Amino acid sequence: MRTLVLGRSGQIAGALSAKLAQAGHDVVTLGREALNLGDAGAARAGVLAVRPDIVINAAAYTAVDQAEGDADAAHALNAVGPAAAAGAAAELGAPFLHFSTDYVFDGSKGLPYLEDDETSPLGVYGQSKLAGEIGVAAANAQHVILRTSWVCSASGKNFLRTMLRLAAERDELGVVDDQIGQPTFAPDLADAVVTMIDRWQTAPTPAWGVFHAVSQGETTWCGFAREIMAGSAARGGPAARIKAIRTSDFPTPARRPADSRLETAKLMAVYGIRLPHWRASLGDCLDEIYGPSQETTR
Repeated sequence: MRTLVLGRSGQIAGALSAKLAQAGHDVVTLGREALNLGDAGAARAGVLAVRPDIVINAAAYTAVDQAEGDADAAHALNAVGPAAAAGAAAELGAPFLHFSTDYVFDGSKGLPYLEDDETSPLGVYGQSKLAGEIGVAAANAQHVILRTSWVCSASGKNFLRTMLRLAAERDELGVVDDQIGQPTFAPDLADAVVTMIDRWQTAPTPAWGVFHAVSQGETTWCGFAREIMAGSAARGGPAARIKAIRTSDFPTPARRPADSRLETAKLMAVYGIRLPHWRASLGDCLDEIYGPSQETTR
């Protein structure tokens, strides 16, 4: 089975390529140097040239604050290109899996969001990702949209790596403690995708549509940072004191949802998939970076 992954250097794309290859897929990756996903014509041509059986879009414009002043580029990469790629996949009869975000919600519900809850993004990034969801769904009936949140991995640009870098430079870090969500790890998402694809091959009628895929458990950015520091210290890595601050203490160009938790019952009910608890996956991630915890190897 030939599986095309749009994106190469990102966290999810890298994890997907490895996991799909292990599962026996003929994986083709197209990164930004090979395919300008923000160009609809190039996106369509790139997919048609590969002639895949499945297309997975793991590429995105993810600079949330930068998007506020770069709306056209964010919309092109997060909406126009994915819709064109999904349409090309439809021409080939290929399913299209697309990653989206918790930022399509405004965070005011007070409970974890369901897939069919009303969307109301607060900024350009969320608006562009929502437009991508709509475009992909319209272009290819055989689609799965996976909304996820707070993605981290042992490599790449992410909150975890930033915290570890800053901890090596400073004694204390101020981290927002009034935004709640679910840290989710790229390898777990890749495992979920492999399982979904397996189900597509065996189910008489595959289940398409929108699904939420996030880790079990919840925390704030501050709580996440404190767990990162504790885990790093246990493995001989850097650790700084974490000071809780408010969102208003750290103003940014883009507004973030205060509570972007996602309910995952649908993913479990339809596909039998439940991602691990974020603390367990954080431990695995830190093991990959520093080796096993010194506390557990004594």
